[in-house]
Amino acid sequence: MLEVFEVNNNSILNWIQFGNTSIPNILLSHYSSLSINEEELVMILQLYSFQQQGHTFPTPTQLAKIMSINEQKCMEVIRELLKKGLLEITEEIDHQNLRCEAYSLSPLWLKLVDLTQNGQQSNEKHTIPSIIEQEEESIYLVFEKEFGRLLSPFEIETLTMWMDQDDHNEKLIKTALKEAVISGKLNFRYIDRILFEWKKNGIKQVDQAMNYSKHFRKKETREPQNETKYTGSIPFYNWLEK
Repeated sequence: MLEVFEVNNNSILNWIQFGNTSIPNILLSHYSSLSINEEELVMILQLYSFQQQGHTFPTPTQLAKIMSINEQKCMEVIRELLKKGLLEITEEIDHQNLRCEAYSLSPLWLKLVDLTQNGQQSNEKHTIPSIIEQEEESIYLVFEKEFGRLLSPFEIETLTMWMDQDDHNEKLIKTALKEAVISGKLNFRYIDRILFEWKKNGIKQVDQAMNYSKHFRKKETREPQNETKYTGSIPFYNWLEK
């Protein structure tokens, strides 16, 4: 005999108002071809769900509340998605006409479209990382080692923009990082300024950058010093004051 359960009308209404998230089957069928693990897949689905509800930049705290991982782990998963080129941070205008950051899954959707158009050839392309992709990943580890911490999503996006939009090669970016370390100004704003100055002066190679920096250091050493005691410090060019 079938049991009949009474359902409260308010419960049904709440369930309907909570909404639904339509998941593309192609994502469920091909996520492993894009080297996405199950933890990253759930994060993608959560970000997608937030987007459909009008929340385009959920915080790690908000994500951790609805997932089985903590805030730190949420940051790490997002960081990996950014590094894999499956997620990006963009700018948009909110309902108050203010600029705000937003997570975009467009890179993921484009890769999935590419899979359907190119078939097995595309699968091999995304499954086996190229030498270039491996080199791009290594720069994140170099920065994290120098900063002594994990990079934030915004910092990862900045690194990606330096390579993709500003067309700086990885070796040049690492050289700018070393310059910031020598100058005692280890922050992304300072490194960005260094790269800006180099690009403005047509510098694209490491040896050009090093010669450019040496020029200003020599200029510093030629200036009269008020102190007679040698401190052993290395003179540096303050890129932010140029």
